[in-house]
Amino acid sequence: MKIVRFNVGDTLVLKKPHPCGGDRFRVLRTGSEVRIVCLACGRDMTLGREKLDCAIKKVLAEENL
Repeated sequence: MKIVRFNVGDTLVLKKPHPCGGDRFRVLRTGSEVRIVCLACGRDMTLGREKLDCAIKKVLAEENL
């Protein structure tokens, strides 16, 4: 299993889209369970780290303003 590195504030592009149609999620909390929020509809969810690692297509790093 490949461990994907990401931090709080990063944007994740997942393989499957959310039911609203969005495929980009912002990381709110990391750990053994990761809390993410859909950038299209605002729904937040908590997923297990192993399940999320398999679902990630790309990690977009947080932009420093």
